[in-house]
Amino acid sequence: MEIPPLTMNSYSKESQKMYQTWFNIADSDGDGRLTGKDAIAFFAMSNLSKPELKQVWAIADSKRQGFLGLKEFITAMQLLSLAQEGHELTSDLLKNTYHLETLSPPSMEGLDTFVEGRVPISNGHSEINGSTQPQTTSAKSFFSKKSRNKSITSFEAITSVVDGLKMLYNEKLKPLEATYRFNDLVSPALMSSDFDAKPMVMLLGQYSTGKTTFIKHLLQCNYPGAHIGPEPTTDRFIVVMSGPDERNIPGNSVAVHADMPFTGLTSFGGSFLSKFECSQMPHPLLEHITLVDTPGVLSGEKQRTQRSYDFTGVVSWFAAKCDLILLLFDPHKLDISDEFKRVISSLRGHDDKIRVVLNKADQVDTQHLMRVYGALMWSLGKVLNTPEVARVYIGSFDQKPVNEAAVGPVGKELFEKEQDDLLQDLIDIPKRACDRRINEFVKRARAVKIHAYIISQLKKEMPALMGKEKTQKKLIANLDNLFAKVQREFHLPEGDFPDVDQFREALARYNMDEFEKLKPKMIQTVDDMLGYDIPELLKNLRNLNC
Repeated sequence: MEIPPLTMNSYSKESQKMYQTWFNIADSDGDGRLTGKDAIAFFAMSNLSKPELKQVWAIADSKRQGFLGLKEFITAMQLLSLAQEGHELTSDLLKNTYHLETLSPPSMEGLDTFVEGRVPISNGHSEINGSTQPQTTSAKSFFSKKSRNKSITSFEAITSVVDGLKMLYNEKLKPLEATYRFNDLVSPALMSSDFDAKPMVMLLGQYSTGKTTFIKHLLQCNYPGAHIGPEPTTDRFIVVMSGPDERNIPGNSVAVHADMPFTGLTSFGGSFLSKFECSQMPHPLLEHITLVDTPGVLSGEKQRTQRSYDFTGVVSWFAAKCDLILLLFDPHKLDISDEFKRVISSLRGHDDKIRVVLNKADQVDTQHLMRVYGALMWSLGKVLNTPEVARVYIGSFDQKPVNEAAVGPVGKELFEKEQDDLLQDLIDIPKRACDRRINEFVKRARAVKIHAYIISQLKKEMPALMGKEKTQKKLIANLDNLFAKVQREFHLPEGDFPDVDQFREALARYNMDEFEKLKPKMIQTVDDMLGYDIPELLKNLRNLNC
């Protein structure tokens, strides 16, 4: 549960100045973001217990950003005061207590020496007025430190799962990616904004299947730049995000924005960025999730040649970032075109994110709906190439009431239940965001490991002197055999290997002789991260979310 908004108007001018000064003192980087490391050093001066300090952070950082702004810092200070007075720390505490403006600031032992730049917390003691006194809680004891045989990572200064994943990525996974060119061949390196981004939902489908209308249904209003019509109206990728006011940001600006997780899209070139934009607006739903509207998929080869960018590649990039992918179908357009098949195939590896929606289902009667549903299931079974039956949600996701004359009272009840199930799936996304981040991180780490084995094997197969060009062409042509060889040698699961054709196409641009040999120590570092560091991180932060 989030803390109600706190504004500086809730305090006297003297209190405003004091809290602002404290925040500036605690923020060692001066970037307006109080990180976990700085917060530990500052909060520990309150002499509260370790569980209480962890709870203060969890409540103050209610949006799970991994840092505190001024508003969240003030919330933390109030929680420290209430805890010092003996109150039990809960998410509802600041709602149910007396007027906050009457609350005294917390007692911070050793604050004077902290301001002067000296270390007030050292080996469990603080310096006050020239004397040394014992300190109940030190920064080093914020998280319990347990001996580990394999893991060498310290999570003492980590206050969120996201912060821990960032540290593990930069220290252990990113070096392996750079060594074996994973960032060039497969996926760009992750930025801090990729970890901090809100959960994303992408809508895919052929034109006029109701993607933009679905977003309007969720928001109960149009987003800036939205166009709805029977013809192909959305001709670009539009990311609908929360913002202070309504505006559209061009793609080139979005791609270089450090606080947005879209820097990797620069690899698709200016042709794509001209067909990409961000639509911002203040909306309570967008404070928790980001929506991605996409161009409608038209007929196969003709549409493919008309696009000036790699449409399937862009969809695949977004699929890796998104938490949920909605495939929308119209009961009057069940044919799956060539391009749509390629798009669905590009979602390989993200099957758990896919939800199929038969939209505008109230435009046909019950008898035809039964036949349409069966035809859609049959078509999807051929394209998805899986023995499991995909769940198909039936409904009419717009702001109009269900056409009861066509579907009847039973059909109307069915639609309402299906719509409720799908909307509940969307509502649960923020709750599952932390688990999804961990899942995607582990999935990426496994992919990087296999990529390293493949690249090192290609290097091993290259001759030392003569015939390098001929050998490289032969290796690319027989890449599927090399995959099988790597799988047998290192006992790797076949399902974790990349698509052979896509990998073959990417390899053609590189000189294999420049690849690195296998470095077992780097592989072992990632294995230790997966086997020990991530479980330890989750164990330390088991009571917190992201």
